[in-house]
Amino acid sequence: MTIRVLIVDDQALVRAGFRLILDGQPDIEVIGEAADGNEGVRLAQHHAPDVVLMDIRMPALDGISATRILTHLDTPRPARVVILTTYDLDEYVFDALAAGASGFLLKDVPPEDLVHGVRQVAAGDGLLAPGVTRRLIEAFAQQYRQRAVAPSVESLSSRERQVLELMARGLSNAEIAHDLYLSENTVKTHVTHVLDKLGLRDRVHAVIYAYEAGLVEPGTPGTPGTPGTPGTPGTPGKPGTPGTPATPG
Repeated sequence: MTIRVLIVDDQALVRAGFRLILDGQPDIEVIGEAADGNEGVRLAQHHAPDVVLMDIRMPALDGISATRILTHLDTPRPARVVILTTYDLDEYVFDALAAGASGFLLKDVPPEDLVHGVRQVAAGDGLLAPGVTRRLIEAFAQQYRQRAVAPSVESLSSRERQVLELMARGLSNAEIAHDLYLSENTVKTHVTHVLDKLGLRDRVHAVIYAYEAGLVEPGTPGTPGTPGTPGTPGTPGKPGTPGTPATPG
């Protein structure tokens, strides 16, 4: 399936550069360009892209307002918005995530990372690259921690909660599968259940939710064990031994 991309940025050189990179991929098609938020919203409503690359600072309508409109459209598949920014901890990125953005990319991102990011967001994973994005989400969660978190976390099974905690620590599906002694397909199923039960758009917002709900504290290292029990994942209710592989259950 071809991934349809809309580029919204007031800098023509940025739009041209991103188009050149993305149009060179067999599975990606740039279906339009816009120089401001109003034009971006109009083109998105007309062309229904899968992914929108959105600048923040633009004339007429800024990227945050445009993102809020696009992610709340009453359509079967609202576009997933990736914020384009010059600085990794741009203060406006916090508001963009709150508006519903699925992640962010630096404007000087290497071509291969741009392509990977578009594919990742189109697949519903959000942009959760280690390092800078995790720092951003931690900071975001701290800033918005005052918001009330729905008790829907109680609807998760213990395994789904484990998967959510590991997602929040930046692990990929493959890494989660390895740590929990599950197949990758099983992990994908758990991720889908987590998103559905919590009413979340994608992986990025699942991570934000985990921080806001206090399931994971900013800067917490390592891998969680059975919920409420420290140690390596093992038999529910039995603590694992650090450094000792647990028996698959």
